[in-house]
Amino acid sequence: MSIFNETLTSLHEGLVNKEFSSVELTQAAFKRIAETDGKVEAFLALNEEGALKQAQAADEKGYADGNVLNGIPLGIKDNIVTEGVTTTAASRMLGDFMPIYDATVVTKLKEAGAVNVGKLNMDEFAMGGSTENSYYKKTKNAWDLTKVPGGSSGGSAAAVASGEVVASLGSDTGGSIRQPAAFNGIVGMKPTYGRVSRYGLIAFASSLDQIGPMTRNVTDNALLLEAISGYDKRDSTSLNMEVPKFSANLNGKVAGMKIALPKEYFQEGVSAEIQEAVRKAAAQFEEMGATVEEVSMPTLAYGIPAYYIIASSEASSNLQRFDGVRYGYRAENVNSLDELYIKSRSEGFGMEVKRRIMLGSFSLSAGFYDAYFKKAGQVRTLIKRDFANIFAGYDLILGPTTTTTAFGIGEKNDDPLAMYMDDLLTVTINLAGVPAISVPGGFSADGMPIGIQLIGNYFEEAKIYQAAFALEQANDYLDQHPNL
Repeated sequence: MSIFNETLTSLHEGLVNKEFSSVELTQAAFKRIAETDGKVEAFLALNEEGALKQAQAADEKGYADGNVLNGIPLGIKDNIVTEGVTTTAASRMLGDFMPIYDATVVTKLKEAGAVNVGKLNMDEFAMGGSTENSYYKKTKNAWDLTKVPGGSSGGSAAAVASGEVVASLGSDTGGSIRQPAAFNGIVGMKPTYGRVSRYGLIAFASSLDQIGPMTRNVTDNALLLEAISGYDKRDSTSLNMEVPKFSANLNGKVAGMKIALPKEYFQEGVSAEIQEAVRKAAAQFEEMGATVEEVSMPTLAYGIPAYYIIASSEASSNLQRFDGVRYGYRAENVNSLDELYIKSRSEGFGMEVKRRIMLGSFSLSAGFYDAYFKKAGQVRTLIKRDFANIFAGYDLILGPTTTTTAFGIGEKNDDPLAMYMDDLLTVTINLAGVPAISVPGGFSADGMPIGIQLIGNYFEEAKIYQAAFALEQANDYLDQHPNL
């Protein structure tokens, strides 16, 4: 069987009606992975024995409780710890790390009966926008194997786009769910900061990281976010508030909504095809009864420098723990403690990780803290104020997810600044902590997917899903699949 035309709901109905079992569905997922992953290279580790045990347990429990995730095979990004399944963050530094506990989101999925088929490739420690920074392999875009899948959650996106799994989890620090979702023609949600527990997520930048769902359609995305959201006392940034039914108002109605369209999104550097797709989406919303008005977001230009100073500074601090002493990669043939530190970190980390550690260490150093890190924090406050001003008068913000469609493998490896600039349209959302989704918005002339981004106010994921569903229903992009 193929899951290309299946959803969480349709698969659940098939399990309820005994058209197939979870064991058969999981075996079909592994069969599809065996057929396609040699081309796409989305998975770093498979959990075949454990997944089949989970599937059998789901079949034995039955499907009368109406839980749509029960018995459904999913993939997990490799920086989310999974008990008994290797979690490497795509780094040599954690090449043999076998967690003894589950991340909170994994525990929630297990409680829902979901089946973890394996761990998905990513940029090392989630640092990158192309999944070319993995120590182990380079994931390919399912629509064109010569192009990148985006990053850092490139494996999570490619696995869904190629039909290996119906849904996956990714993490988003500056666009790492939404950008690969756009590049692969799927749906990716970055929730409000604090909505989903970060316990068990290997930290990149703790004030920015959020786990979120990646699916082929909006309804599945809402259902998966419902399952993983909620308060966690083990995460000091987790918010103790009720989790709404995000899937409750997916009725295609947006009449009366006010949608802001920042003029700064239509600047040089954003491809004409993507600008056209956003304007088409704006026109569709207006046809459905929403009001779309142009606004200004003047701090957009400062998002990239503020983000890379803050994110790299936090990464520099978080990655200090990988020193070759307690766990992780340990260099051999060393003669002193200093040499152990230097060789272990030099050999264990890749170039992009080392680049960001150095940038962050510089920004935090004596004499430069006020000039860089403190100033970036002040800019972050201004960015939050920009969003607050817009949401005082509008329900949502509409714009592009990325400046271009997926680029060629190796095309930007020698120009990290060009790679960083690709995050222009996504990083401000993380700096502000607001939720945002990327949904399919059409295709470029060369057949590559385009992503449309919808941004909401704090804790208004339900409103984002309502508008995203309406846009999805107005188009037929989900009927098109990559030809692998």
